[in-house]
Amino acid sequence: MKNAMDDATLQTEPRLGRALVALQQSGGVMRSAEWGAAADVKAGDAWKLAGGLRALGVEVAGSAAEGWRLAGEPDLALPEVLEPKIAGTIFAGGVHHFASIGSTNVAAMQAGAQGWNVALPAAGAEVWLAEEQTAGKGRAGHGWESRPNDGIYLSALLRPRLAPAEVIILSLAAGLAVVEAVHEVTGLWSDLRWPNDVMLGGRKFCGILTELNAEVTRVRYVVVGMGLNVNHSEFPPELASIATSLRQETGQKVSRVELVAALLRALDREQAALQPISAEREQMRGIDGAAGTREAARAGILRRFERHSSYCCGAAVTVEEDGGYEGVTRGLDERGFLRVETADGVRTVLSGGVRKR
Repeated sequence: MKNAMDDATLQTEPRLGRALVALQQSGGVMRSAEWGAAADVKAGDAWKLAGGLRALGVEVAGSAAEGWRLAGEPDLALPEVLEPKIAGTIFAGGVHHFASIGSTNVAAMQAGAQGWNVALPAAGAEVWLAEEQTAGKGRAGHGWESRPNDGIYLSALLRPRLAPAEVIILSLAAGLAVVEAVHEVTGLWSDLRWPNDVMLGGRKFCGILTELNAEVTRVRYVVVGMGLNVNHSEFPPELASIATSLRQETGQKVSRVELVAALLRALDREQAALQPISAEREQMRGIDGAAGTREAARAGILRRFERHSSYCCGAAVTVEEDGGYEGVTRGLDERGFLRVETADGVRTVLSGGVRKR
């Protein structure tokens, strides 16, 4: 069995996930034969399970002679650990975990181009989740610092039944999913900065990057990438004034396992609201009723985004677009773009960064 850290882009083996779950459920010492059986390896290879988990940051104590046990509380979001927590969502059975990867978004986009995963149900989606990114991607070609084991770096591959122009609504819904998940786990309410930043105390802790492959009239697939600063205790001097983490804001470590699970459940709910209802329900309700339901969901996302954003309505801002300009925000238009009132009239922000003055 190859160690999970032997290759920077080697996917974490399912046996390590089964081994971790077995140790967590045992609550004590497991003999090599028992542990190996739970992970589907030979008893004599149990030491390899310990080595693989240790390489991923899990504190495993013991030896072949004395048995194996957890020496600390692991916070490793392996698929086997997450599965009971995301059962019933479109992500069930579709999580891929890496110790280290270049970019989860790149990997997810490549998988989207290769076609659907036939092992998943028709409604399924996939998630690429890494402990570390070596080439994390941010908006507008910027990098995203992805320190190992402190943050959450994930990308969800979706195939929504949306027109390309509607993808911005999905991106805004992803921001709302972050807000809901963080509140569920920490009790904190976040602030959304249009279009893709999530803030606490005026500093950024989460960035969202949405990429798509589409035809003129339909989306083939969308990748929603999210990077969250979770348990970072400090940042480089150049980032300290503009970046924060959930640990810095709460004063305590935050469970990445629980946060990933809450995030995937919230994203599942948000994307579901944007999808057409089933053909059977459409027949029962009529096409107009189905379309009305989807329109109501889109409008609801826009209004909720405005409620959770101190940037959207009445904020004096600088916009980094068309050479830069200043104004006061006047909410989102029906498409999801930000409106800014300037001395020359109301302008629509299509892609530029927005900063408060």
